[in-house]
Amino acid sequence: MAITQYDHLVVRVSDLDEGIATYRDTLGLELDRTDESEALGIKQAFFNLPGGGFIEVVAPTDPDSAVGKALEGRGEGMHTIAFEVDDLAATCEAMKAGGARLIGEGGPQVFVHPKSTHGILLQLGEKK
Repeated sequence: MAITQYDHLVVRVSDLDEGIATYRDTLGLELDRTDESEALGIKQAFFNLPGGGFIEVVAPTDPDSAVGKALEGRGEGMHTIAFEVDDLAATCEAMKAGGARLIGEGGPQVFVHPKSTHGILLQLGEKK
């Protein structure tokens, strides 16, 4: 069981256009694409990072979505850090044994609840 690689970072914002402007114009990152997930209730913008990985900027389209609730409760900021792991099932078992609360166990990706990680949602998945 091991984290093998950083994959991406998710930042929640209240206004996607403002978020895009910050990461593109202020930080100089190149916007790769935008998307929307009705299932998750979010709009997304993706910025590839030099050396690998990416930053995903998200804004809620539904205030009752996970991102909408987090934005209301904690404001804008870091929402998720995603890692690749060598063995997702073994990683989940080890994390539960260590006291972590998991979300979505049994799927292709699993999340570690922010209450288990000092306020940051962790996303775990095996290399694609």
